Amino acid sequence: MNPLIKVEDPPKIIFGTDGWRGLIDKEVNEDTIGIVAAALGEYLLNKKKNPTCIIGYDGRKGSEEFATTFNLVLSGMGIEAEMLTMVTPTPIISYLTRWFNYTAGVMITASHNPPEYNGVKFKANYGGPFMTEETKKVEDLISDTFLCGCIATSTDNIWPYKLQINSTIDFDAIYKADIIPLIDSMGGAGQTYIEDHLSYNEIFTQTIYGEAKPDFSGRAAEPIEKNLVPLADALKASDEYCCGFATDGDADRLGVMMENGEWLSAQETILYLTDYVINVRKEKGCIIKTSSVTDKVNLLVSEEHPLHEVQVGFKYICEQMLKTWAAIGCEESGGFGYGMHMPERDGIFSALIFLEMLAKSGHKKLSDFVKAKRKQFGEICYNRIDHQFDHPDRISILPMIYEKKLTTFSGFDIVETQAFNSSRGIVNGLKFRLKGSCRWLLLRASETEPLMRIYAEGQNNEEVDLFLKEGIRLISE
Repeated sequence: MNPLIKVEDPPKIIFGTDGWRGLIDKEVNEDTIGIVAAALGEYLLNKKKNPTCIIGYDGRKGSEEFATTFNLVLSGMGIEAEMLTMVTPTPIISYLTRWFNYTAGVMITASHNPPEYNGVKFKANYGGPFMTEETKKVEDLISDTFLCGCIATSTDNIWPYKLQINSTIDFDAIYKADIIPLIDSMGGAGQTYIEDHLSYNEIFTQTIYGEAKPDFSGRAAEPIEKNLVPLADALKASDEYCCGFATDGDADRLGVMMENGEWLSAQETILYLTDYVINVRKEKGCIIKTSSVTDKVNLLVSEEHPLHEVQVGFKYICEQMLKTWAAIGCEESGGFGYGMHMPERDGIFSALIFLEMLAKSGHKKLSDFVKAKRKQFGEICYNRIDHQFDHPDRISILPMIYEKKLTTFSGFDIVETQAFNSSRGIVNGLKFRLKGSCRWLLLRASETEPLMRIYAEGQNNEEVDLFLKEGIRLISE
């Protein structure tokens, strides 16, 4: 068979904030994976002499086969590529890319997207996501042909990640606290990794949905409240657990539940983790948060721990982490990165840090810990809506609002307006800071879906509702 393969009428492949995703078979298939692999290969060959690459995959339909195709294409181009032999979480691929000094890492996954989707994430040599300009270079090299090689090299060597976990987490403190978490891997790539690390350190725990399944056992693999009914039910059915953890489809994000089955919001999780990392662990460096994260975090800012706020998307957190040492970087969707670990989201590491935090707090149950923290920091009043918006000129709405130079809305003075640009230089995010603490409205236009995402924080829930309604009004005028 001719190893040079030409793809007839390939679909337009556009990378978003964290890789490329599409419907399996229709958009993501052996042919489209092949041309993406060829584009990455050409990029790597332009970047460095004798480049190397590591490839991992999740448990979705076709993931292993797509990873094999990626391996064969890169190898056929003369690139030293290795593929993991088993379903692997994205953060492990990121960490191995950095540890072994690979030129790049590739993860076949669609993260938390529904099971009918798959895709590709690129990881850079520093162990974090490709920056926008580098992804664009790969995107520009996509053609309709690829050369398929015949030799694939594999590896099962993930010991550096295990070593990092065991040398960074205080498992002695967790062991002495005698607390037991319940873990829900949601049928994703997280499998039993959290449980395995705890068991290795003689800490008992249990995992539900710990086998990677193509359909995530019938659930959406996003660790948010509405998808975690099985975890909530299991917690409520027993009194032995201190809390519950859930990781998403590729295990780079974390969701947290109290032992009573009550959801702990990502905003509270961010606040408490940041407080712990800088005030208890005494980690040095700045605090980085995306624009959709609560301003309660500002209470933790000091000369030693300055704040950097970036636009939504973990790659922007990573970009800032590469410029300055960071204690922690957080995003509202449940992604957390740490200076002492790597400039990348890691749901496994974050669960263990969170458990360490609870262990050192002196509380046996997360609800007691949260009660104490709410007294310390007060209530977080925040909400977000994904507003269906089929306007044909959706992408032009926010630039037009920005040009109006608004000074007030809903009876509040606007003290600052922040504009965030897409990779194509178009304003796709606007944040209005209002007079008074913890008052803001954020509007974001989806480039791939007919949606406007509207976020708001206020000093009470009535203000939040008011700001969200104002956001809908602004985009609808």
